[in-house]
Amino acid sequence: MRSPVTQIADLIRESDHFLVASHANPDGDAIGSTAALGHIFAALGKDFALYNTTGLPHQFDWLPLPGPLHTTMTGVESDWTFVLDCGAESRVGPELQQLMGSRAIANVDHHLGNPNFGRFNWVDDNYPAVAAMIADLADELCVPLTGHLAEAIYLGIVTDTGYFTFDNTTPRVMELASRLIRLGLQPGVVNAKIRNQWSVSRFRLWGESFATTEMFFGGKVAVAYVTRDMMARTGTDTEDCEEIVNFLRRLRGTRAAAILREEPDGAYKFSLRSAGHDNVQAVAAAFGGGGHRNAAGGTIVDSLESAKSHLVKALGEGLGLV
Repeated sequence: MRSPVTQIADLIRESDHFLVASHANPDGDAIGSTAALGHIFAALGKDFALYNTTGLPHQFDWLPLPGPLHTTMTGVESDWTFVLDCGAESRVGPELQQLMGSRAIANVDHHLGNPNFGRFNWVDDNYPAVAAMIADLADELCVPLTGHLAEAIYLGIVTDTGYFTFDNTTPRVMELASRLIRLGLQPGVVNAKIRNQWSVSRFRLWGESFATTEMFFGGKVAVAYVTRDMMARTGTDTEDCEEIVNFLRRLRGTRAAAILREEPDGAYKFSLRSAGHDNVQAVAAAFGGGGHRNAAGGTIVDSLESAKSHLVKALGEGLGLV
């Protein structure tokens, strides 16, 4: 039986018009894999469009894209729509989700619990990032991993592995990074572009958020939050909340960390982080969320105190602390 990467490469060879989409509020892997697949289509002379319902986050505006990133589906047609890094079809946003039933969808993802919503599904949680899957696809299609394509792939793999510090850092992804460097990528230059994007406003938001930190179960669980008032007061937005939860994991003795972020509708979106065998994906799934064993998230429709209480209880039970 042919491998998924071979099958999807054949699909690309046999078609000419593509749409590439990823989840709303995209992170580095979503944007990196979107750009990378676009660069592959450009190298092959294919017609393509890039789409994200919430657009390009400002911290990634340095990344050279192979074409404009559309925020509306108006006038965008394709033979195949590639949905990348989406553990559930709802994450693409309402406009594209409404059209997915009438479109040929290629679902390329690495999240646990992906329901295989595409006509073609390449879902493999052994990959630390979808960008690494796109790198394998480039190899299958004989597109060299150089230039802007290499930068896009590197963005995806370093952000989803925490700069090669998370447990999903495998020999294979380190070998991919080494290969990109051998082919000309300058990690110091690209890392500076990725990481040095902060504003004074973000510093102030993080200070307020860190001040809300509470420790539970003898310091084994750390929880903080960000409210709409805090973002308004500091002149920040949801993009500026990225990575707070990873810093909470740095507290000594902490096995799991959580950040609760208030949404415009009053619900609270949560992000969870852990290490080793501590499975926060199962905790997120209890609230209808998902993700990976050591990085997951979801949404709780409740007041802040109630949402925090329910999440702390679930974390305690999930980690065997109660």
